[in-house]
Amino acid sequence: ISAENQLQVIFITNDRKNKEKAVEEGIPAFTCEEYVKSLTANPELIDRLACLSDKGNEIESGKVLFSEHLPLSKLQQGIKSGTYLQGTFRASRENYLEATVWIHGDTEENKEIIIQGLKHLNRAVHEDIVAVELFPKSQWVAPSSVVLHDEGLNEDDVEKEEEREQMLKTAVSEKMLKPTGRVIGIIKRNWRPYCGMLSKSDIKESRRHLFTPADKRIPRIRIETRQASTLEGRRIIVAIDGWPRNSRYPNGHFVKNLGDVGEKETETEVLLLEHDVPHQPFSQAVLSFLPKMPWSITEKDMKNREDLRHLCVCSVDPPGCTDIDDALHCRELENGNLEVGVHIADVSHFIRPGNALDQESARRGTTVYLCEKRIDMVPELLSSNLCSLRSNVDRLAFSCIWEMNHNAEILKTRFTKSVINSKASLTYAEAQMRIDSATMNDDITTSLRGLNKLAKILKKRRIEKGALTLSSPEVRFHIDSETHDPIDLQTKELRETNSMVEEFMLLANISVAKKIHEEFSEHALLRKHPAPPPSNYEILVKAAKSKNLEIKTDTAKSLADSLDRAESPTFPYLNTLLRILATRCMMQAVYFCSGMDNDFHHYGLASPIYTHFTSPIRRYADIIVHRLLAVAVGADCTYPELTDKHKLADICKNLNFRHKMAQYAQRASVAFHTQLFFKSRGIISEEAYILFVRKNAIVVLIPKYGLEGTVFFEEKDKPKPRLIYDDEIPSLTIEDTVFHIFDKVKVKIMLDSSNLQHQKIRMSLVEPQIPGISISTDNSNMDLNEPERKKTKLKK
Repeated sequence: ISAENQLQVIFITNDRKNKEKAVEEGIPAFTCEEYVKSLTANPELIDRLACLSDKGNEIESGKVLFSEHLPLSKLQQGIKSGTYLQGTFRASRENYLEATVWIHGDTEENKEIIIQGLKHLNRAVHEDIVAVELFPKSQWVAPSSVVLHDEGLNEDDVEKEEEREQMLKTAVSEKMLKPTGRVIGIIKRNWRPYCGMLSKSDIKESRRHLFTPADKRIPRIRIETRQASTLEGRRIIVAIDGWPRNSRYPNGHFVKNLGDVGEKETETEVLLLEHDVPHQPFSQAVLSFLPKMPWSITEKDMKNREDLRHLCVCSVDPPGCTDIDDALHCRELENGNLEVGVHIADVSHFIRPGNALDQESARRGTTVYLCEKRIDMVPELLSSNLCSLRSNVDRLAFSCIWEMNHNAEILKTRFTKSVINSKASLTYAEAQMRIDSATMNDDITTSLRGLNKLAKILKKRRIEKGALTLSSPEVRFHIDSETHDPIDLQTKELRETNSMVEEFMLLANISVAKKIHEEFSEHALLRKHPAPPPSNYEILVKAAKSKNLEIKTDTAKSLADSLDRAESPTFPYLNTLLRILATRCMMQAVYFCSGMDNDFHHYGLASPIYTHFTSPIRRYADIIVHRLLAVAVGADCTYPELTDKHKLADICKNLNFRHKMAQYAQRASVAFHTQLFFKSRGIISEEAYILFVRKNAIVVLIPKYGLEGTVFFEEKDKPKPRLIYDDEIPSLTIEDTVFHIFDKVKVKIMLDSSNLQHQKIRMSLVEPQIPGISISTDNSNMDLNEPERKKTKLKK
């Protein structure tokens, strides 16, 4: 470089030796920290420095709170020899002094180990991979049924924590004790950036503040920032840097400001980040693999495809649905039998294996439906247009076609790629209206009636085999089209036509599962639903017994039958409550690779084999299943990764994670909209039913809003009522009133905004009247949104 525009080179390194060498040679050298601190024009950059040195971050008192973590080499030796166990650390949402560790390579007897108390948790954070030392049986404890939240005690309040730990220890019967241990080392940290809010220090001018994560399973984090006053009341992201032994909380640094708390955009962003939902716009690289518009079906597309445009195909979906995956047809054949077709969008035609579009869809794994927006798995051109089976346009499909007799017995099955032209896109209500109409007899209506008749037979047969019909209090919001605020809540009503579509989707999924497993016994992507361990049902059986009903749980069939029989003429809603509780006892259904597992059974559907084939626009699993099926019927070529069972097992692992997270994100979205709804409603009293009793609270369900919440009976600064908790009957006695599961109570609902981070629906007991506990309903002018009312701050 010529002399007049010479560049000044500076060397940035955190390696001490390197820095010394550079200085010796006359090169200006800085550590990262020194360099950032020299940029005086941008003081806010200092906040983003990770706390590398523990120097200066130690708490002045310097008291060692935790025992040292053993080095990795020692841990590995110990795990090999069986002295220690390795597993995933899962913090509790309800109690910050308790966690469980799920042991890897699970030996049946020690599948999970309880960890109780701050010292035993030893600085492990939710999702870390840890090494655990198991205690002798004499030191085992029972999971606590106390709800405890970290009130953000000062460093020197460790004695208080010890008091609280005593609360956990209660006399319990032998059989309640579970394997217990302590964390002795960290094998792998699984930290991610966390969303939450700053709890500003009370000390004026202090740079040190605590950050409270939105996720209750994550401990508070200590950060240094100069912009505390601008960050107050905002949602921010913080990363953890380390956790010294003498610090009650880990150290971290500020990453990003997301926006004001309570704003819809900010809260949606938090919800997506917290559930790790990939939601950034699709990149150019991904979009480059989309077909060029205008698109039409070519000669080449017709190769290995049947033309089924003449068939009277129609789709039935919820109102406003733009990603239409499936369509149906039914017609009588000359031999008197019926032909039924399920036609599924041929997404795998557009998404080719291994390209950027495929990789991104695989990463996302599923479409996520929030209350007022949808995070698509595939770009909109496909999801709402080219793959969506809209009416009166030609669309590529993958068809599953059966010949059936009038008793819905399958005589023949065939699968083919096809071209269809849907004759109508109906809503469930429109389809129902046609079926019920006395005057309509056109082709579409006749087809629907045929489908409906067969579906009823299929459903009856499935239920006879022991398939479960469970209940969930699902809620739909009516959203204002201008403000996007929820105007009205309603529980979903199900019509016969919902069930009609569902029956044929199940049948198609089962038929496809059999086919791909026949063809690829080692690498079919299937879905299974494990039977719950008997202990899962204890709560259901006890709850039913307290209402003099018997629930049998030895098989899915006996469960289904006893749920059908569990009716109470004086209490019609009881059956729904039992089904809601039964749902809570279930295991998660999961995707798996057929060559890596030998139990294929789907418990809830009572089917020996099952997969997902019918929703490829919104689930990546279905795309893989389409590819397998296409190879099986000679409609597409195979590729090496399709028949690699380890690759497939990895795909399943990601899909199971994404599906679980999507479910949680959807629930969180409903919870947030419910809060917005009650914010504008003020205070409401409603009747509720008890779902669970706890030591110091009851969990209730309000059918009108499908809303669940906890009523606490111990409040700070109030005299403690006399509480007796009985785990056997499940009951909680407060003063002289006994509460059982399914008892009807009346509660007051209001939004408590005293804690901005966790604004929550707060419930208090109105009836039955218990002096000093129940509140009257006439104080509706109480404004809980004033921060001055310190006494309304609650634990939950």
